Amino acid sequence: MTISFHCQECGQSYRVPDDKAGKKAKCKKCQAGMLVPSPPDVEQLPSGGEILRHKSRERDFEAAFGDEDAIEAITQHIGEIDIVYHELISDLIHIDVHRVLPSDERPFYTLITSGMSDRPMTVPEGAEVFEYAELMIYLPSDWPMEESDFEDETNYWPIRLMKMLSRLPHEYDTWPALDDTVPNGDPADPYSDETGFVCAMLAGPGMENEDFWRLEINDEKTINFFSIVPLYAEETNFKLKRGADKLFERFEREQISQVIDLGRKNVCRKRFGIFQQATHHARNHPLTAVDWKRGRCPRRAQRLESGGDSRHRSRVQRVSRRSAAGYHLSAISDR
Repeated sequence: MTISFHCQECGQSYRVPDDKAGKKAKCKKCQAGMLVPSPPDVEQLPSGGEILRHKSRERDFEAAFGDEDAIEAITQHIGEIDIVYHELISDLIHIDVHRVLPSDERPFYTLITSGMSDRPMTVPEGAEVFEYAELMIYLPSDWPMEESDFEDETNYWPIRLMKMLSRLPHEYDTWPALDDTVPNGDPADPYSDETGFVCAMLAGPGMENEDFWRLEINDEKTINFFSIVPLYAEETNFKLKRGADKLFERFEREQISQVIDLGRKNVCRKRFGIFQQATHHARNHPLTAVDWKRGRCPRRAQRLESGGDSRHRSRVQRVSRRSAAGYHLSAISDR
């Protein structure tokens, strides 16, 4: 087994045997000192994918300030930005969340990150096209979006989730792929008291034109965009056992949208044993369904290029409420 990681200073990628874990090394490109991380624990799924359990690690704080060129290129493609939820102090990467207001053509909020693509991620050999990514999430037009509303975790958890998922690949020397799932802890808990969603799955941004799914910034940088789709525990279990395509078939049959609906139908009623049953709290919204099949060809192409299938990432140490609350209390300002 090999360990994939990258230099925190210059982003140079490395692959070394697992017996090098914990040893000190020097980057061949910038000569910076490095510590080879421990490999994640890997478990095989019935669907053919893997569960990757990323263990927490200690490292020094690394200030980040954002990439203005990438921000400008991204915002030109998603509509007029009315507010940016800023981070004032950033570790490793600087994550801002940009908001596009609902319109007649797009009757929902669009949130998109910038900063995740400031640094290249650690990808397998041959998958360099997936070194850069940003995340999107769609919220209904009646979602409470004032800064005071975010004092309630019921309203803030989608933004918190975007920030956590944006940092995860850089913190654990890994990379995201279509169909990947990340639970809210191990075992997984609901994101708030008002929802039964316990897990996030990455999908193609189904509300956008497919030419936006992969945006070329320059000759050396192409950003892949992923839509965050929250799942119930039963849906997560089903996906882990049967695969994402089978879950998407159920989404299509029930006309499930990528716009978050806290009261949407749970499309999987049987339990498959990997997760515990989650509670469900209804809050209904009339939303437009998305054609989940649009993502199948790009998704299969990505799995072919990356040499693998979908994965399920579980962080052994859950993101603490204290550290996460730091972003909530100090990282938001209007512009």
